[in-house]
Amino acid sequence: MFRDTINPALGKQTYILMKNSFLLLAILSILFISCKDDDPVATKGLTLAINNLATSATAELYEGWIIVDGAPVSTGTFTVNGDGNLSQSTFQIDAATLDKATTFVLSIEPIPDNDPAPSAIKILGGDFSNDQASVTVSHGAALGADFSSASGTAILATPTTSDLGDELSGIWFLDLSSGSATAGLALPTLPTTWKYEGWAVINGTPISTGTFSAVDAADDASPFSGLDMGPPYPGEDFVMNAPAGQTFPTDLSGATIVLSIEPSPDNSPMPFAFKPLVLMLPAMAADHVDYGMTYQANTFPSGMVTR
Repeated sequence: MFRDTINPALGKQTYILMKNSFLLLAILSILFISCKDDDPVATKGLTLAINNLATSATAELYEGWIIVDGAPVSTGTFTVNGDGNLSQSTFQIDAATLDKATTFVLSIEPIPDNDPAPSAIKILGGDFSNDQASVTVSHGAALGADFSSASGTAILATPTTSDLGDELSGIWFLDLSSGSATAGLALPTLPTTWKYEGWAVINGTPISTGTFSAVDAADDASPFSGLDMGPPYPGEDFVMNAPAGQTFPTDLSGATIVLSIEPSPDNSPMPFAFKPLVLMLPAMAADHVDYGMTYQANTFPSGMVTR
């Protein structure tokens, strides 16, 4: 009897409406769960403000790293143009990971780079204090040495030949002020992944005087020196085996002498960006005279990293 009082058309409409409502609720529930599962991981910006970075080499990239629980985590790669501008200076990092970082490190990586770990060429490092890290080459993760007291003296001489007419063809990092030859360089000890290297810029071309780790011992090579024994100090006589475009013996008067810091092993025949000591020889230079080298603080990059 109750059933007979209901309008059949109205009952059917109510059923359809209820069915559609349940269907809509089911779809909304699925969408809610799906959206919840796809929520993006919270990120946080890491901003680099670094000065004096060298222009990127063709087959190299700079790569930032944060140290989290003792392990390196990449923050991204970038290049540096001729004006010293970074191609990217802010990187989005997982916020929880970034907040746990204790240290920032900047390395130079090859292209292509098949190793997920940082290379041995780490040029800057700094520990986070709150949300900032002051990064320098003196940090233990980088060169780990303070160069502010670096100094040098060099002389012109050719001790590896008996010819007294070519004495302006050799450069040696010696000091003769005491009346006898002593070490002409005062430099901090480098990590095993770095070495010092001397250079003479001859006719616009930098030519190596050799790499070394100790200032009071002979350097690693003497390809241009004569046949006689040289002193047990870094230096080179440019008297034989001249590279293409050069003529040896030469005259280093007016030349520029550079001391650089090179990664070891070294992936380039040219001087690295770190050149702490420079000597501009006078146009009328004399042999066996002490010439003081100038410390260049601006050869080293430094800056601030903010998270």
